[in-house]
Amino acid sequence: MRKPSTIKIGKNIQDLRKSFGYTQEKLAEKIEVSVRYISDIEQDRAKPSYEVLIQICNLFKISLDQMFSKYLNITNNKTLEYKLAGYDKLSEENKKTIEYLIMFFNKDEK
Repeated sequence: MRKPSTIKIGKNIQDLRKSFGYTQEKLAEKIEVSVRYISDIEQDRAKPSYEVLIQICNLFKISLDQMFSKYLNITNNKTLEYKLAGYDKLSEENKKTIEYLIMFFNKDEK
């Protein structure tokens, strides 16, 4: 039997953290763990516990399937773009700018 690939989500967590403007210190404080633990998770030197994963997902308002999307075989899988995860925190003016840019870049696709 083939060994399953190693699951690495450290970069996903790091991208989420940065998209929300959090430092490792702020994230660690919010979910009540050490900064070292956050660093180890982001560098894939440690795997987060279920409790920590749930706290991170709740904090950033994402689901576990979004966190593990590249490892799941789901036909209706919607991968979260972690760089845009902080969209809801933007001002209305900045949201409109992003919407305009998306429409602009998609106009040639029609």
